[in-house]
Amino acid sequence: MSASIFIVNLTYVTEIGQVEPLLAPHIVFLDRFYANGTFIASGRKIPRTGGVILAKASSEAELLDIVRQDPFYVAEVARYDIIEFVPSKFASCFTEVEKYLNS
Repeated sequence: MSASIFIVNLTYVTEIGQVEPLLAPHIVFLDRFYANGTFIASGRKIPRTGGVILAKASSEAELLDIVRQDPFYVAEVARYDIIEFVPSKFASCFTEVEKYLNS
């Protein structure tokens, strides 16, 4: 595999009222990196204390450069914990995902 898989765990460090005005630009940010194949899945945590992004990148440094473009990061409303992992097994319904990750 030429790229690694990462879990980006966002935790809000401020009141949700300071996060909500940044949601629209955050979605534009997400869309940009879905379009280029970097982001695989994303969504909010329950309870709403942050979110999670599943990403494909060549290195943690490359992913950090991307994360630093997130409006949540720029406005310092979220902390980012990045976990790299190597998926070794997939459920049969994820056959296409496995091909994508190995491309």
